[in-house]
Amino acid sequence: MKWVTREYVHVDRTACPWLIKKFIDPQAEFIFVPAEKIEEVVKTQGATSFDAPGVKLGHRDGKCSFETIIEEYRLKDPVLHELAKIVHSADTRDTELAPEGIGLSAIMTGARFNVKDDFEAVEKAAYIYDALYSYCKIKLLREKYKDELRKMNGKQQREFLRKKMQEETIK
Repeated sequence: MKWVTREYVHVDRTACPWLIKKFIDPQAEFIFVPAEKIEEVVKTQGATSFDAPGVKLGHRDGKCSFETIIEEYRLKDPVLHELAKIVHSADTRDTELAPEGIGLSAIMTGARFNVKDDFEAVEKAAYIYDALYSYCKIKLLREKYKDELRKMNGKQQREFLRKKMQEETIK
């Protein structure tokens, strides 16, 4: 399926392609155009629009596009919902929700100047979102197993969490 959004990607427009490829449409093809061309691309190429003014998968009800896509596709993964807080924070500057958003915003701002185009930005940003997903999963695992972890030294904790990361789906 084809997906279209505005050109000159930043936080939401790098996070959404990662989300779409990982959890919705592994064969997704992305198109980046000026905002005024999105409707035309939707009509002529049958693309699904996201993160643009007035589109269904855009900002609404105080949510960023990443959160709207999670909601629309009924993605239940708690790790993804934890990551959504960081993306929201970075995209909307709501730093109280997730202070990590400050760092994500800084990284995505700098990254735009280290790539040749939006395609490369999305491709390289995927590693950041993979890492943040792992960070969020570890965060939730630490909370879930806090009592057990308190009884372990640092090395034991790392090994325990590494094993849980591989074997466990957070519920």
